Amino acid sequence: MSTPVDLLHAMLSIPSPSGREDELARFLEKAMNDLGLAARRDEAGNVIGDIGAGKGPVVMLLGHLDTVDRPLPVRRDRDRLAGRGAADAKGPLAAMISAAAARPSFPGTIRVAGAVEEERLSRGGEHLARTVPAPDALVIGEPSGWSRVVLGYKGKIDIGYRVARPSTHSTNPVDKASEVAVGFWHDLLEALGPERDHGAFGLPAATLRGIRGDPTEARLDVDCRVPPGYDAEALAGRLRLLANGGEVTVVRHVPAVRRPRTDPVVRAVTAAIRRHGGTPRPTVKTGTSDMNTVAPHWNVPMAAYGPGDGSLDHADDEHIEIAEYLRGIEVLTTALDELAAAL
Repeated sequence: MSTPVDLLHAMLSIPSPSGREDELARFLEKAMNDLGLAARRDEAGNVIGDIGAGKGPVVMLLGHLDTVDRPLPVRRDRDRLAGRGAADAKGPLAAMISAAAARPSFPGTIRVAGAVEEERLSRGGEHLARTVPAPDALVIGEPSGWSRVVLGYKGKIDIGYRVARPSTHSTNPVDKASEVAVGFWHDLLEALGPERDHGAFGLPAATLRGIRGDPTEARLDVDCRVPPGYDAEALAGRLRLLANGGEVTVVRHVPAVRRPRTDPVVRAVTAAIRRHGGTPRPTVKTGTSDMNTVAPHWNVPMAAYGPGDGSLDHADDEHIEIAEYLRGIEVLTTALDELAAAL
């Protein structure tokens, strides 16, 4: 690719919904090799590229290849690039590749990884955490805005509920399966506590992601978001007591993660933002990312950073301002210099 903007434009032009990232991975393997990184693919389909002098600290820049499966036309003008993944998270990943390529003499190794299936099951991030040695420092590529650094993400508990009731006439006063399921949803909200807020990092919340059923059988798919330290086992135990003859399944539990402002990666990104004229704004997010996935395996300094507006994640007008993208590359490049000195 001739410029970082060309690289991102090309990435946006390759659809890569979760589970179908192979074409983008093959493209990036070649692109990273062309930019001076030693790139390869692993068994999960992740693409990994290394650059640097070799001996010394390993700094991993971990983004993801996949997007939600809602295609958008790719458009480019002088000020912005639009397309699925422009913010979440091809923009941050392209910025990481460009920053790494700008530091071939890094005193150690810069390892850029594009993971598969972050939007669905975090399969790629989980594979990396289990098969790759822990780096000395880690930056997660997610849209924070060029002057923000993300310290943490809420956790996630996916709950499945299934209930069955005998077939009966609709006028029979006994509870039907569909009615029991609705009652369980309200009981679940009560079990989370009196204060629930998707917008508050310190409070739990729930979304009824799916409901289907009839008087004889009903199923719910619930997405709970929880703060650090939340007792997932206690919640599951209480829900089973409230199941009213139904079956409660914890489909997936991803703990919350939060790093202090004194974390070396947070400090490096913060210093880099200042060097480029920004006022650093540490923040936390109420979604999840691969930071949640790898933190239980890698007890290393980490934070999330990337150009782009996180409010455009999955949106019908997803785009990234080119000036924001280029400033993000500058910040990442300087953050690598800061980490080289600190580590």
